[in-house]
Amino acid sequence: MRFAIYTLGCKVNQYESQALEQAGLARGHTLVPFGEEAQIYIVNTCTVTNLADQKNRQVIRRCRREHPSALLCVCGCFPQTHAGQAEALGADLVCGTGDRGLFWARVEEAAGQKAPATFVDDALRRRDFEELPAGGLAQRTRCMLKVEDGCVNFCAYCIIPYARGPVRSLPLERAVAQAREMAAQGYREMVLTGIEISSWGRDLPGRPTLADLLEALSAAIPTMRLRLGSLEPRTVTEGFCRRMSSLHNVCPHFHLSLQSGCDKTLRAMGRKYSAARFLESVELLRKYYVNPGLTADLIVGFPGESEEDLQESLAFVRRCAFSALHVFPYSRRPGTPAASLPDQVPRSEKKRRAALAGALAGQLQDQYLQGLVGQELEVLFEEEKAGLWQGHAPNYVLVRTPGHDLHNQVRPVRVTAAGHGFLLGQLVQP
Repeated sequence: MRFAIYTLGCKVNQYESQALEQAGLARGHTLVPFGEEAQIYIVNTCTVTNLADQKNRQVIRRCRREHPSALLCVCGCFPQTHAGQAEALGADLVCGTGDRGLFWARVEEAAGQKAPATFVDDALRRRDFEELPAGGLAQRTRCMLKVEDGCVNFCAYCIIPYARGPVRSLPLERAVAQAREMAAQGYREMVLTGIEISSWGRDLPGRPTLADLLEALSAAIPTMRLRLGSLEPRTVTEGFCRRMSSLHNVCPHFHLSLQSGCDKTLRAMGRKYSAARFLESVELLRKYYVNPGLTADLIVGFPGESEEDLQESLAFVRRCAFSALHVFPYSRRPGTPAASLPDQVPRSEKKRRAALAGALAGQLQDQYLQGLVGQELEVLFEEEKAGLWQGHAPNYVLVRTPGHDLHNQVRPVRVTAAGHGFLLGQLVQP
């Protein structure tokens, strides 16, 4: 049967969609783009915000309307927490975030019976990590390895612990085995992903740490770059930085989970660090790495956030001087403690604050990029676009340069100019 997958949300969702693609192909089905005609349409959803849920509903409704006779499968975080809504939107098969290994058997059964079915467990009762094949699509240069699932932080604004369950980790030896498979397939970079990768290992015998995992992977795949997903700031200690900086293939790009630079707001969010502790992480990374790429997420308009709190948060962002910042207006999420907090910020005000933070993020990114002009960066080239080849440097900056047939090559580039969100350069050895 012909099938198509639409993915919403984070890198974990992207990873899991790739695994579903591989499993479907292995069973003899044919993958087609989502806009083409197929017998099976799969929507892999996100539910991190109300906006994410709106996007889920839009995609599901459109798919049901445009393909009334096809089998519509909805999976992921949205049906895990809103199974009834997925059913009401016309999904034929509803699956949550567990039992991915059974997904295609359920698809084929549903296609044969032509009767709606729902498979959603209690995520909070999960204890085992479900291993899925690492990978990416054949034409890509970068692959992902999911090493962790679940989260037990229970931040005031977040529903994800209920959608994903507690922390479960991919055992170290299995991570190494999958990484070696990806290296043998020709990938040049591996991104470690998970819901909360800083917690990797806490459920395994001996409680190994993320640093232990990275040391093992670095030794196993020395010719591949290793890039980290989002880190909890408290993971970044002197010892962590010392160990990471000794590994030649760990990229100097660190995405730290900030959310706010105001201590009052951090406490209300239920975050487990202060602005001072976050700054300590930033300073440690800059001590051990020369001009690393430091990125973060920022939420504005959290309930009770005053104008003074906002300005304190923005001042903190300036002090951190991030290379990139992702700004999100607070999304009131039913089922979370923050949804019932007093002093909810009006939508128009959240929009204003997001615009302020976004403008600051643009300034900081421009400053960081300008500081790279004249430097030489090792670029992993991914694709040709508008006459230029482009790819990412170790610090995750996008670099564009003239060239010929550079796909999947790592080449030194001399940076000649900074654009808005990217760098221009010339190959050192054309």
